Amino acid sequence: MLGLDDLERKFGFGGAAIALVLAALFIPHLIKNTTIHVTAKALKDHTCPTGYAMVKSVCTKAQLTHPSYWLLQFLVFLVVGLAIAGFSYFRKRAGVIVGSLLLAFATGSAGLFYMALAAWLAVRAFRLGKYGDATFRGANVRARERAQERRANKGSTSRAAKTTSATTSSRIPAPSKRYTPKKTNRR
Repeated sequence: MLGLDDLERKFGFGGAAIALVLAALFIPHLIKNTTIHVTAKALKDHTCPTGYAMVKSVCTKAQLTHPSYWLLQFLVFLVVGLAIAGFSYFRKRAGVIVGSLLLAFATGSAGLFYMALAAWLAVRAFRLGKYGDATFRGANVRARERAQERRANKGSTSRAAKTTSATTSSRIPAPSKRYTPKKTNRR
């Protein structure tokens, strides 16, 4: 249940590769100062705030960024991507799930792949623990087999329960002195 099978391991390596490629995209920003274009809403009189210029009905401004602006994002992708690769190599399911969730929350809407990867691995772990098979088909087969066994056992135990309930209903247990409150006289 805790180890990854070959298919899950490949998806883990794929997720790690995507994270490392995204980290590599930040390298040019780490080498030198770069400019980014920041947008803002136009004012009510259809003019731009101070420092912004109107470009195709959108207020934009070029902003110079220092390499330290991009460093945290680069390190998150690099460290978590390497961690996912390491956990995939050593077949540790929990590590891949946690690393994928971290990247999913760190990247926002771009992290839907990592959210899906973590959810898929968690569902497969649940199926493996409950049914002994991580596949959808195998889990359904085992669930049907267990349901048939329960129905068969329920039919045989209900007959036995009817015979025992008839014999035990005639005996009423004596009231406990400790837990039963004393009766008061109604006179």
